[in-house]
Amino acid sequence: MSAVRPQSSVAPKILASVCPLDCPDACSLEVHVEGDRVIAVGGSRVNPVTEGYICAKVRRLPEHVHGERRVRYPAVRQGRKGEGRFRRVSWDEALDTIAARMTDLVRRGDSERILPFYYGGSNGYLSQNTSDLRLFTRLKASRLARTVCAAPSGAAVAGLYGTMPGIAIQDYSHSRLIVLWGVNPSVSGIHIVPHVLEAQNRGARLVVVDPRRTRLAERADLHIAPQPGTDLPLALAIIRWLFENGRADDAFLANHATGAEELRRRAEPWTIERAAQTARVPAGELEAFARLYADSHPAAIRCGWGLERNRNGGSAVAAVLALPAVAGKFGVRGGGYTLSNSKAWDLDARNAAGELPANPAREVNMNLLGRTLLGENGPPVELLFVYNSNPLATIPNQEKVREGLSREDLFTVVFDPVLTDTALYADVLLPATTFLERDEMSRGYGAMVLQESRPVIAPVGESRPNHEVFADLTRRCGLGRAGDPESAAEMTEAILRGSPSGASLRESLDRSGIAFPHGNPVPVQFVDTFPLTEDRKIHLVPEELDREAPHGLYAFTPEPKTAEYPLTLISPATDRTISSMLGELHAEQVPLELAPGDAADRGIGDGDEVRVFNELGEVRCLARVSPSLRAGVVMLPKGTWSHNTLSGTGATALAPDTLSDLGRGACFNDARAEVQRLGRTGGPGNPPDLPA
Repeated sequence: MSAVRPQSSVAPKILASVCPLDCPDACSLEVHVEGDRVIAVGGSRVNPVTEGYICAKVRRLPEHVHGERRVRYPAVRQGRKGEGRFRRVSWDEALDTIAARMTDLVRRGDSERILPFYYGGSNGYLSQNTSDLRLFTRLKASRLARTVCAAPSGAAVAGLYGTMPGIAIQDYSHSRLIVLWGVNPSVSGIHIVPHVLEAQNRGARLVVVDPRRTRLAERADLHIAPQPGTDLPLALAIIRWLFENGRADDAFLANHATGAEELRRRAEPWTIERAAQTARVPAGELEAFARLYADSHPAAIRCGWGLERNRNGGSAVAAVLALPAVAGKFGVRGGGYTLSNSKAWDLDARNAAGELPANPAREVNMNLLGRTLLGENGPPVELLFVYNSNPLATIPNQEKVREGLSREDLFTVVFDPVLTDTALYADVLLPATTFLERDEMSRGYGAMVLQESRPVIAPVGESRPNHEVFADLTRRCGLGRAGDPESAAEMTEAILRGSPSGASLRESLDRSGIAFPHGNPVPVQFVDTFPLTEDRKIHLVPEELDREAPHGLYAFTPEPKTAEYPLTLISPATDRTISSMLGELHAEQVPLELAPGDAADRGIGDGDEVRVFNELGEVRCLARVSPSLRAGVVMLPKGTWSHNTLSGTGATALAPDTLSDLGRGACFNDARAEVQRLGRTGGPGNPPDLPA
């Protein structure tokens, strides 16, 4: 699909903006506008990290803003759920209908049957946890545990280090060893890549830990390709090797850490040989990794989110993040670790929510959406309000989610810029602005920058920004209060006013269009920033995590492999979508990738139609034989929409809704499956119609 640009007599303008989408880098943008249309998007140099270039995904924003699946008007469902047939209505009719449903549930004493569902469709401060939190808290609706991503790793890093910022992206060029563990920055968070390459040009070594041979793995000095779910024993084996071979930094541990001896005890069973056998990697490669890490200074670990997506995910991240403490890699530029730098900021969007009463309502784990919609976890939801997310494409156990969304007695509101797969099941469809059509303030969680943006075009059709719509619904439900921040300016001021550094951030934003945490964009761990635990030390075996993990922190649970389903399905990010966002722009079929041996064993060749399945569901799609995958692992990327496969299902159809050891996170990579070659099956259905 391409955005058709009509002829215009208005001279093009180049306007500044900022990307608040779910990516670490927070690119500053130059948006080319002609009349009321965005015609091109490029990078600017306001953010020094992004250096004037952007990813190919965001370059396609003009098609997203003006494309055929753009929701331009409020609408109500016509016909059966899932058909995507809607009738245009006014904003007043749509919002009055929603408010009436909400207030009726409150009057009945069933406010917990209201469930807001949202995630990272925008990481801007104004687009969630402001007036939306105000509405749902005052309604006493069910509370959402936002755990589909980063919950296990967030719990791990908070337990060990508090909220200590990581290595700045720019400082990777100073490292002598870079470890990319469970992260593929060539397709997600691309601005670290030039610094990795610069470090390599200066003689740095590169280690990549990933089940696939990614682009950077091809350039690596060492590529460790573990069986998914086995990162924990790999990290524990390196920790054991460091202690056993006198390479642990005992002085650093004595001064700056607690629990070192207990960590050593828990790592003791994991010899190099046992861990290598468990992870199905050569023992010599694992020992070479341990030796290289011990010998290299500065050494940096960029820990991603890939290794958290399984039953051992939280403990795996904790073990990886313990490595720089055990080996004494802190205190020098380019040494230490990076996970997320979102906690570098002391800004809280909730300061723009207004007065929030206590809400004793139940908490719903978003990974269990299907069960919750079907009443398996308490009373079933009667009103589901979806925004900043596309759960049918992104939440585990897709077919159970679909079954729940198909309930005729479920009233579903979807508030989105485009007609997503989830939106096809909406009873009321609301048109949201994109970030190019509204005010926003956002921060990077890789690049440590804070930026503001203004609309570069008027809202398309009758679309409205999140903060306005939720404030309006609050008033219609009779829950508005004097002093509630409502405009973008009032909300921004409230958020900054709630921060001790708000005044200096405001001054920096006004002066240069960008601000840095505490004025420092490149802090060095254990020089400029330290653990924000209670005693300011690293807690290598924190009690709260040890209690939370079902078998204790760092306990390994073997893979759930069966003879019936011998293959592990992974669903990593690609350079096509941001989670599922922008998926409407990609009409082509997305193939299932198999290792050559696995494909040959099943008589499968490139382009064959296949069925990948387990007890939860199936996906029918095309096959691609890929030498980049290790044996026993198949790949279907995350973010696929119904039109990307022959069956209209995606990788989440095979993902269990079991939960990780820490943070109650998603276990996508615990999906076990089998693959069969098929004959011709035909394609997916016709695209839905939007109201004229």
